[in-house]
Amino acid sequence: MHPSRIFKSPDELEIAWKLYKENLDNEALKWVKIQYVGKEGEKKEDPYKLPYTMDGFEVFCYKNYGCVSQYFDNQDGYYDDFIAICSHIRKEIRSNQITGGLLGVYNPSITQRLNSLVEKTENKEIKEQPLFGE
Repeated sequence: MHPSRIFKSPDELEIAWKLYKENLDNEALKWVKIQYVGKEGEKKEDPYKLPYTMDGFEVFCYKNYGCVSQYFDNQDGYYDDFIAICSHIRKEIRSNQITGGLLGVYNPSITQRLNSLVEKTENKEIKEQPLFGE
């Protein structure tokens, strides 16, 4: 066990993850889409859905707890007991981004790049061969 752990157990990191997601809901209120609806053009403000990001989680934790990147890097095996929760957090972030991209809630192009989801095409040059001994 590393002597300067911020989180003493995986449960504490999981609580920070849940608080990060709640914080995103509050942050979304700062980012609103303004629409004018109906015959009278009534103004309506809808908050955007903010995506989960690893960077966002690390920034949230840094402000509230301290640096958490070492839990995810697990250099020298000091954080082996956090492997499962760190893996779960990464997968939940990826799932959130991909689903949001597929539904058009998040920019699909950025979602693809963030998650290494690129469409690969193969272009082969075909050389023409002479017909019948030309």
